[in-house]
Order: sequence, then C-alpha cells, then structure tokens
Amino acid sequence: MVKLLVVDQHPVLRKGLELIFAPSREIKLMGSVGDGEAIFDFIKKTSVDVILTEIDLPKLNALTALRRLNKEFPKIKVIIFSALPEGVYALSSIKAGAYGFIPKTIDVLSLSDAIIKVKNGGMFLSDTIAKRLSQTSKSKNNDAFYKKLSTREVEVLKLLSIGKRNKEVAEELSINEKTVSTYRSRLMKKLNVTNLVDLITQAKNIGL
Repeated sequence: MVKLLVVDQHPVLRKGLELIFAPSREIKLMGSVGDGEAIFDFIKKTSVDVILTEIDLPKLNALTALRRLNKEFPKIKVIIFSALPEGVYALSSIKAGAYGFIPKTIDVLSLSDAIIKVKNGGMFLSDTIAKRLSQTSKSKNNDAFYKKLSTREVEVLKLLSIGKRNKEVAEELSINEKTVSTYRSRLMKKLNVTNLVDLITQAKNIGL
C-alpha cells in the first residue's frame, strides 16, 4: 500500500484525487495540502511514501520544497504533477530530485501506475516528454535553450517572469538579494538579453 500526500492549490483537484483513490487497494491518500510550507507540517505528523505535487504552489514552490525534502525526509519520493510546460520543467524537476514528472493530462490508470512504480523505486517520465526531447521543431530548440540553465536559474527566471521583485525571489528561495541579482545577470547573459523586460518576454514566449 502506497501512502500518498497530494499537494495542489486547487481544492477541486485535491477533492477529485481523493475520490479517485478512495476505492484503491494499492494507494491510500493520507491527506492533501494547498501550499508548499504545509507539506512539512503534514509529514511531521503523518507518515507518507510518495508526495504528488504541483510545481506552482503558494508560499513555497515545489522545486524549493523538494531540495529541503531530500535533506530532511530522504525516504519520501516526490512526483511532480503539473500543467506547466514539460519541456521546461521535467528535466529541472528530475535534477532537483523528483522521481517523476506527470502532466495533468494523464489518465487515471497511468497516474496510479506511476505512483506505484515510484514507490517501488522506479522513475516515471511520460511519453510526451520523450517525444518533445527528440523533436527537431521549435520545441527542441526550447529544450536546448533551457539546457543552458541550472535548476536554480529556472526557478529564479520563473519567479521573475510572474512579476516578483528580487527581494521576494530571495525570500521564497531562501537566498540573499545579492545572489538573486547575480542569477539575474547570469540569466541575461545566457539568454542574450540586456534588460529585465526582454528577459521576462523571452521566458513567456517559450512557455515558462
């Protein structure tokens, strides 16, 4: 039996997964929370094997939470379950320590199989990700584009692209404001732009 925690800011999705897993004999939903910080409050009180989480979370994004989980709760396996672009976030998620990246377009049976596979020590990457990585179209160019960036740089770029200031980025990622400025300068150089507006535009144009 897989003991599962679901993390998503949308109550309807959390309730839907609760109903889906209720009759399962292989997966027991231990509970659900709506933000990144609540993950740690929950798992300190309740034992779980696998966390199924969206990346975009209030208070603490999943990639940042993932690093802390790997240090403090290394036995818990994390699967990213997201509607965000796979070509951008799948590799970053795996590099950060996730055991899988599942798009929210997946069917129920495949979702259950993925959770069980990860619990048993496997890793799950969707067929869509594999196809996107091998495409020779614009999507492939986007993948190559983002391979230039570290996982932390992707996190910083994501937060900047949604309008957060350096100070807010620093607070969310638990780094100092000077480090954020360094990352921003590095991103501009790697992505060949000269100002923040162009940096954000570049990020949005390719689906960040």
